[in-house]
Amino acid sequence: MDKIDQQLIAQLRHNARASVATLAARLGVSRGTVTNRIRRLEDTGVIVGYTVRLRPESETGGALQAWTSISIEGNDARRVTASLLGEPSVLALHSTNGRWDLLAELQVGSLAELAHALERIRLIKGISNTETSIHLETVRAPIAPGGRASLSEP
Repeated sequence: MDKIDQQLIAQLRHNARASVATLAARLGVSRGTVTNRIRRLEDTGVIVGYTVRLRPESETGGALQAWTSISIEGNDARRVTASLLGEPSVLALHSTNGRWDLLAELQVGSLAELAHALERIRLIKGISNTETSIHLETVRAPIAPGGRASLSEP
């Protein structure tokens, strides 16, 4: 991969819908060169696909997201996990290492709903401690599974 390939990939990361003519003009090469290089990058697996990035609020409809770190008492991990998977506000649940045993990604419609969800979670037998952080803004997010992350644009 040479400098033109790297510049082409940078342009595609910025706007994967840019026309071949636009890309060629920006890179100072012919349209055929851009077309051939994109095809080669796709054929060799350097480019594995294209995606759409949405603003987080458009995906969630303005819903509130939070993460709750959870510490479990003793050997109650399976029971606690099963209970959390039944909690409607839990979008995803991850096991972790370190101080916390689980990390729950929550999605609710309001702060009041978050308070109720946290109350239900804290009442689950076997949970000894929790700490919750509210998602304020995404400043960097992956654009595709296994892909490179990019800065979000306001």
